[in-house]
Amino acid sequence: MKRSLVTALVVFAALLAGGCAYLTPTLGQIPKGERLAEVERSPQHRDGVFQNEVASPPRPGGLAFAMAVIRGRFAPKDRPTPPVALPTVKTDLKALPAGEDIVVWLGHSSYYVQVGGKRLLVDPVFSDYAAPLPWMVKAFDGTTIYSVDDIPDVDAVLISHDHYDHLDYASMKALLNKTRVVIAGLGNGAHLAHWGYPAEKIREADWYTKLEIAEGLTIHVLPAQHYSGRFMDRNKALWASYAVETAQRRLYFSGDTGFGPHFERIAQRFERFDLVALDSGQYNKEWADIHMNPEEASKAAEILRTRDLLTAHAGRFSLARHAWDEPFERAAAASAGKPYRLLTPRIGELVYLDGREQQFSRWWVGLE
Repeated sequence: MKRSLVTALVVFAALLAGGCAYLTPTLGQIPKGERLAEVERSPQHRDGVFQNEVASPPRPGGLAFAMAVIRGRFAPKDRPTPPVALPTVKTDLKALPAGEDIVVWLGHSSYYVQVGGKRLLVDPVFSDYAAPLPWMVKAFDGTTIYSVDDIPDVDAVLISHDHYDHLDYASMKALLNKTRVVIAGLGNGAHLAHWGYPAEKIREADWYTKLEIAEGLTIHVLPAQHYSGRFMDRNKALWASYAVETAQRRLYFSGDTGFGPHFERIAQRFERFDLVALDSGQYNKEWADIHMNPEEASKAAEILRTRDLLTAHAGRFSLARHAWDEPFERAAAASAGKPYRLLTPRIGELVYLDGREQQFSRWWVGLE
């Protein structure tokens, strides 16, 4: 009995050590030193953490939060994954003419963007999982069609926040030599520096900051209603949304966000948008303040006076309890008769930004 107990303890210790070794780089780092001092100067940082403009209900932190996440992964869900591999189109991104203004949905909240002769990535996740452990959040079959090798060199990577389905360790490591700069909210640079990014490639910014990252290309760092944290520490890094602006185009990527007054304030700053990509998947009444449902995204699209709307945060990972295709069905219903166009491209399908007429199928219907 004693020998069996010792053996079990040795095995447990080995597994724990191996797990820590695997997780340590993936978890990233919290801000320290001068980076922490800059974080603490932000108007959004109060009582030791970043906070939303509209206060969110208190939620458990630390180990209680980690256990809640694990319980959520095993909670009953309504058709959480598609019955077959999703239909996709693998466009050769390296062959696209540099002068074409284009957005390509890469699944979930990841986008490849060409605008004003510049190339961007938004929340790039090329891994087959969106969690620190591979069994937790697996991508839908057929959706991991792109790797970093398929991406041309980019002028900037925009990171909305540090959750695993938006800031992916393996993807960012592989992109180190392919991007000129990474833009993220205050505090997120601690992760990037820990993963080998030099200081000159990290641009951290507070809300309502305007960054001129290349001639003719401006990135506006804007508010979102969400939270941050990769494990035990929450809200040590700032979450954000982005407006991408050139002389001809204006785009908006919400990242993860609840519906709130920040949309009105953003609309006051910009006359219109050519295209917006809005959080409208992975909604749940338990986190209604920090994620939008499709009807709220439709309302936000009207406030932002956009010509085109792309749904985001759906179609690759299942994080909520609703059916995998429900966000697309509800978005289509909510957008009927609205002043904007709902665009429903497959992963990898080109979306042109010049206003041309484009027809996209209801590709999520009838899969079996």
